[in-house]
Amino acid sequence: MSSFLRHLALLLQRSLAIGGVALCLTACAELPKNVDRPVSTALTSPSGTPLATVVQKRRDAARGRFESGFMLLDGPPAAYGSRLALVEGAQKTLDLQYYAIHADASTARLLIGVRDAARRGVRVRILLDDFHSTGRDALVMRLAFEPNIEMRMFNPLAGARASTVGRLFNSLDDAPRIQQRMHNKLFIADNVLAVTGGRNLGDAYFGNASKANFIDLDVLVAGPLVQDLSRSFDAYWNNERAYPVQSLVTREELDEMRARAKKADAAQSAASAADGTRAANGEQRPQGEAPTAEQRAHAWDQKAMDLSTATFVWAPAVVLVDRPGKIAADDAGPSAGTGKAPGLVVTRQTGRPPGARPGNSLDAAADTAAGGDTVVEGLLQLIGLARSDLLIISPYFVPGPDMKQAFASARARGVRIQVLTNSLASNDAPVAHVGYARHREELLAMGIELYELRSEQAGLSSAFGSSGSSGSNMSGESRSMLHSKVLVMDGRMLVVGSMNLDLRSQLQNTEIALLIRSDELSRVATGKIETALREGAWRVERNDGQLVWRAPQGSGLQDTTTEPDASTSLRMMLKLFGPLAPDRLL
Repeated sequence: MSSFLRHLALLLQRSLAIGGVALCLTACAELPKNVDRPVSTALTSPSGTPLATVVQKRRDAARGRFESGFMLLDGPPAAYGSRLALVEGAQKTLDLQYYAIHADASTARLLIGVRDAARRGVRVRILLDDFHSTGRDALVMRLAFEPNIEMRMFNPLAGARASTVGRLFNSLDDAPRIQQRMHNKLFIADNVLAVTGGRNLGDAYFGNASKANFIDLDVLVAGPLVQDLSRSFDAYWNNERAYPVQSLVTREELDEMRARAKKADAAQSAASAADGTRAANGEQRPQGEAPTAEQRAHAWDQKAMDLSTATFVWAPAVVLVDRPGKIAADDAGPSAGTGKAPGLVVTRQTGRPPGARPGNSLDAAADTAAGGDTVVEGLLQLIGLARSDLLIISPYFVPGPDMKQAFASARARGVRIQVLTNSLASNDAPVAHVGYARHREELLAMGIELYELRSEQAGLSSAFGSSGSSGSNMSGESRSMLHSKVLVMDGRMLVVGSMNLDLRSQLQNTEIALLIRSDELSRVATGKIETALREGAWRVERNDGQLVWRAPQGSGLQDTTTEPDASTSLRMMLKLFGPLAPDRLL
């Protein structure tokens, strides 16, 4: 499919998903009624487990002042290796909560480990948003039929899972509900160690995709704060929007889908064999021909992290999480589907550190964030405490009125604001770029410094890890796409989570974030962000009445007055269709 048609398909798919088509159709299928959802909760006490022992030893070795520790996971090896270590080390429970789990090489190995953990007696619960569970990706649902594994789908779409488009058409009369998604990401082992942040599970999130990979950031969390993450998981797991897989699809249906997938794999293997014949004859694989899934799986040799040597920063922190009721139930009354949230949950394990400055302590930040109704609104409240500078990474950046007001107030106090987001070329959902671009000049007029990721690079290894992991990305040159969600305030407060600074995260999707009060972690994150701004991003400015993209330092590129790296057809498509998409739905 040409670049133009591929992006057009993405645009149409997103438009359908957000309910932008006003058709009065009757759904062909409905969600099951009177579903049995046995209530379960996290491990009551993690003490005595091997992972709990590792955490205590690491804290003792560091003479940690606080009970919870944090480690930034800024590249594919650390991101994958930490999750693999949790799978291999868990003895009691594994809880996974994700927006998307893709059925590909990297995830296959991880989920095989999850299955093996269940077979050795670990209780496994997997909670997955249902939007992407179609086609090959629906095969991850087969885990629900493994002993000792429970799997639930959050806010499911009705109908067959052969294609996303078919399910969307089937759900057009339920558009307000299906456009609200569970965007949270959690990977929890024995209620004592967890990974949270921006990554979903799939090749593109671990640097193993053949053509394009995400630049992302997670945090490995150790200690009592994990129990707050588990309480959040339990709230979603036991919510009426969570449907056991068995109530939505049978094993026979999944087996049929698996048979079709194997047939497709066989065809790919035949092509791979032909490729091997060419290689034996001294021929090269044709330029631009992607490696097969089998080849990528063979190259995927990531190792589990050695948790016994992991270096944590022990600090006070707060969990910000939207209540699952942000996605309203069918019988929730007239507010259902309006995006009005019933409240934000803010939990903390430690209070104000001794000697902390009044007005900039963790307690003050937590109390201020609690004034918002959602995670994003809480962060906008938090911005009101900024005194000197804000560093923000948001891959999808669509500022609504509240966000612009928060930025304007901060600028009036003299706060420097730098924002890194995707360029049009690096954005995997280019229509979302429209919602940013239409506000770009207003943001520049406020004095906000805007940076857009340069897409055409093999990786940004000096900042937040490479977009492709060493040895696993066989394509050579890979398109980079920004996916990290980070905020650093005054060099003292660090926020890492699942949220974007856009109206969809603010009003529609549920989100989760960590607010960590740490000079050390803030300094590390700031250094990585500044490197990214300097070496991997275009700086957008106004010059003589027009926008100018200043080339990254040392890139050898020239400044430009058009969206860099983007094709003429893509720019034209968004110019034509972009005005039809309102900010709140992007």
